[in-house]
Amino acid sequence: MTRVVVGMSGGVDSSVAAWLLKQQGFDVVGLFMKNWEDDDDSEYCSSRQDWLDAASVADVIGIDIEAVNFAAEYRERVFAEFLREYAAGRTPNPDVLCNAEIKFKAFLDHAMRLGAGRIATGHYARVRETAHGWELLRGLDAGKDQSYFLHRLNQQQLARTLFPVGALPKTEVRRIAASIGLPNARKKDSTGICFIGERPFRAFLNRYLPTRPGPMKTPDGRVVGEHIGLAFYTLGQRRGIGLGGSRDGSGAPWFVARKDVATNTLYVAQGHDHPWLFSRTLRATAASWVGGAAPDAARGCGAKTRYRQADSACRMETSDAAGFTLRFEQPQWAVTPGQSAVLYDGEVCLGGGIIAHADD
Repeated sequence: MTRVVVGMSGGVDSSVAAWLLKQQGFDVVGLFMKNWEDDDDSEYCSSRQDWLDAASVADVIGIDIEAVNFAAEYRERVFAEFLREYAAGRTPNPDVLCNAEIKFKAFLDHAMRLGAGRIATGHYARVRETAHGWELLRGLDAGKDQSYFLHRLNQQQLARTLFPVGALPKTEVRRIAASIGLPNARKKDSTGICFIGERPFRAFLNRYLPTRPGPMKTPDGRVVGEHIGLAFYTLGQRRGIGLGGSRDGSGAPWFVARKDVATNTLYVAQGHDHPWLFSRTLRATAASWVGGAAPDAARGCGAKTRYRQADSACRMETSDAAGFTLRFEQPQWAVTPGQSAVLYDGEVCLGGGIIAHADD
């Protein structure tokens, strides 16, 4: 009997994943990952309740569960990079790095030591074996698909991974949870990353990064205010800029349009459709390809530059060891350095990279 170690977060998705695997005849063991300790007793990030929920679910399902502390690995491999990126004026996506470095590396290694043949999580994605290897597919529930966050997984990781709820709609996962009496059947989905949770983001970041005020300018060079530090803003941001009124009588809202790290200048523009907010090309670094090699540079594909964004038609113009360049058929809004550009061929996630810069 194949042993499958399931990453159980205390949420409904991983709970139903564990139950489905047991129904399929696997030897299922639950593993609860504790990844953050700095303020675990706060109202915003308490893993204690999540652990209690996961343990309660394991009791109902009838499987063993253990807790393992990956806080040191998380701080070293994910959080340190998170701070470095923000300090450099970029906006990172720590969930992508957490999946690559913790959930499918540290967790996978630990599971193998427990005698696992496979690991499983509650992600909405799918894995398919072909004659050429393993493919990462979108989850069938388009509204919950999480392949964007998993695009750095490689062949070795996919070969050992199961996504039991990836072929189900979320409504069915909730229905299953209720029908088998899981105590967390109605538990709200978690939002954001654990160490931030629902807390005010700017206040959290300020605990680790100092403010560094500088000028806030319009595209034509007019100074319209002062920012508190480039790290505390992201491209396309509308709220929290501190410019309440119209400066040109148009009444259009202000958006963060560009950052100039060299001069510590934040550029803001009025109107969602301001030209500075659109880019047709981007350069990405730290490329990672699910199949092991970059797709054909001449081949058209779809890509998204942020989660919950529809694919946009594009072409890979260049690809090398350092990264790749994409050109989109239509200009893309607020392409943000630090976020991931992820490529797709239909339902197949090909991989992607971290956006370094975007151009008109």
